[in-house]
Amino acid sequence: MRLSTRGRYAVRAMADIALHDGESPIPRADIARRQGISPDYIAQLFRRLERAGLVQGVKGPAGGYRLGRPPSQITVGEIIRAVEGPIALVDCVAPGGEKRCPRAPSCVTRCLWEKASAAVADVLDGVTLQDVCAQAAK
Repeated sequence: MRLSTRGRYAVRAMADIALHDGESPIPRADIARRQGISPDYIAQLFRRLERAGLVQGVKGPAGGYRLGRPPSQITVGEIIRAVEGPIALVDCVAPGGEKRCPRAPSCVTRCLWEKASAAVADVLDGVTLQDVCAQAAK
C-alpha cells in the first residue's frame, strides 16, 4: 500500500498553514512556493479540505487559507480521508466494499485486511497537525 501524492501533499500543505498561522490567511502562492506544489493542485486539494471543514478559504487581495480548527484538533487521518477517501488497504474493507466483492462473506483474509486497515487508521488518527509541526521544529 502506498499513500498517493494527493494525501502526502495535503498533509504538507496543511502543516505549512499551521506553521505560518498568524493574523492573516496564507496565500496559496506562498504555500506552493514553500512546498514545491503547483498552486492549481493546492487549490484542488483545498476544495476537498474546505468541504471537510479543515481549512477556510478567504477571497480577495489579502486572501488565502487558514485552518478550520486549531492544529491540535485536526488529525492526519482526517486530512487523508478528506482527500483520499476511507483508509482501507483493500477495496473489500472500505465502506460498502463487502457488497462489491462476492468473496467477502467467506474470505479467509478479509479479517486480516480489516485489522491492518484499522491499525493504519489508528496511527493516522493518533497524530495531530500540531504533532507534525512539533516534529518539523526539531
